[in-house]
Amino acid sequence: MSAREAILQRIRSAQAHAVVPEVERIIANPVRGPQPAPVADLVSRFIEQAQALSSQVLRVDARNEIPHTVAHYLAENSLGNHALCWPDFLELDWIAARIVVAAQPTSADDAVGITGAFCAIAETGTLMLLSGAHTPAATSLLPETHIAVLDSARIVATMEDAWDLLRRERGGLPRAVNFVSGPSRTADIEQTVTLGAHGPARVLIVLVG
Repeated sequence: MSAREAILQRIRSAQAHAVVPEVERIIANPVRGPQPAPVADLVSRFIEQAQALSSQVLRVDARNEIPHTVAHYLAENSLGNHALCWPDFLELDWIAARIVVAAQPTSADDAVGITGAFCAIAETGTLMLLSGAHTPAATSLLPETHIAVLDSARIVATMEDAWDLLRRERGGLPRAVNFVSGPSRTADIEQTVTLGAHGPARVLIVLVG
C-alpha cells in the first residue's frame, strides 16, 4: 500500500467510526436556526415578496380559469399565442383561449414556458420546483417568459418548511431542486441590473385559490 492509500484508508476508518454516524444523527434530527416572526396571511406575504422581486402575480379562483388568464397576459405583453407546458396542464381548455400549447422538450428558441410549482415560500417570494420526467426543469429555465401555476394552499412560511414538506411528501430528493425568485438578473456589467441574462426575463405566477 502506498503512502497515499494508507492516509486515505486512515481517513475512511475515522469517518466510518466517528463522522458518518454524527452526520446521520444531525440529518435525522435537524435543528432550526433563528426563524422570522410568524405571518398570519401567508398568501399576502408571498404576493408582496414575489412582486418585490419583479414577478407578476395574477389570482384565479379555479384551474379552468388558467388558459384565459394566460391568454390575456400574453396578448397584453405581445408574446404571441404559443407556449410549452408541463404535461399536467395539457387537459386545460387552451383551444377556447386561442393558445397553442405543447408538452415537448424545450429549446432556447421557445418564448414561453408554463410550469407548476411544488410549493412556494412566503418569506422570500420564492417558487420551489422539482425536476422529473413530467416536470422538466428546462421549461422554466430556457424560455424568455416563465409562467408558473401555483396552488395557494402550497405556500409555506419559510425555506425550512419547504424542505420539511419535500421530505414528508417525497421521502428523498429528486435529481434537481430549483428555486425561482423572480426573473433572472445580473449586475456583472458596470453594476447595471439586467433582467433575463441567465434565464427568463419575465415571471408570471398564476395563483389558484
